[in-house]
Amino acid sequence: MTGTTQTISLTAGEVSPVDLTVTVTEGAGGRRPFLLLHGGGGPQTVAAFAELLSSRARVVTPTHPGFAGTARPGALASVRGLAALYVALLDAMDLTGVTVVGNSIGGWIAAEMALLHSPRVGSVILVDAAGIEVPGHPVVDFFSLTLDQVSQLSYHDPVKFGIDLASLPPAVQAAMPGNRASLAVYAGTTFADPTLAGRLAGVTVPALVVWGEADRIVDPDYGRAYAAAIPGARFRLLAATGHLPQIETPDQLLAAITEFAGAGAGVGTGVGSGALTAP
Repeated sequence: MTGTTQTISLTAGEVSPVDLTVTVTEGAGGRRPFLLLHGGGGPQTVAAFAELLSSRARVVTPTHPGFAGTARPGALASVRGLAALYVALLDAMDLTGVTVVGNSIGGWIAAEMALLHSPRVGSVILVDAAGIEVPGHPVVDFFSLTLDQVSQLSYHDPVKFGIDLASLPPAVQAAMPGNRASLAVYAGTTFADPTLAGRLAGVTVPALVVWGEADRIVDPDYGRAYAAAIPGARFRLLAATGHLPQIETPDQLLAAITEFAGAGAGVGTGVGSGALTAP
């Protein structure tokens, strides 16, 4: 299976137009759609997992504007703005019953999408998400760290999974400064919105919060607080896993998603809906 990448021009609120790069990956047959949102490392951090998930679902993976060499309109400068943009994407693609899966800042975007109450969003899965303030459990001071240090904190086994920057493709290396600058615009220096934890009481769709037990970017107690703030949310801890389960333990993450979806959370009846079967 390989993804098809296209550029879709969207209007989200007063931000227009936004040329959004979107990759759609799907297996055989009609499947329920998933929107897969990457974190600060860029779209390559979820590309392999999109392939894995696409054996069971239709997976739509946007690139946040400003990442991977794409343009970011100046007016698009917040996580809430990205959430509105992705709701507009679901409208443009006429998708319903969508499960939104987001890692890190992508999880924050997913939470904000849930708060927009789009009828197209059936459920959300937050994977080691940022975005809230938890006393005593701050998000690591990302911008004070080198990329090597971030890598060390991101994995249960950084020796095996840590990034060798010199080995990355030239295009990925060239995009890194833009990724970092865009991340600072969207998330700020604290990676938190002081209002978000309180607003999460307004989430009405089923939610799963998945966390790596060895995450040292945002620790598991931060994840528990995230789940506690969302009515009815489930919390799932993944063993021997850091901040990027989709890279370090993709089978564990897929199992968590499968179990949640198989229990009926977010099952839609619209375009692209269908069963998500256990592996």
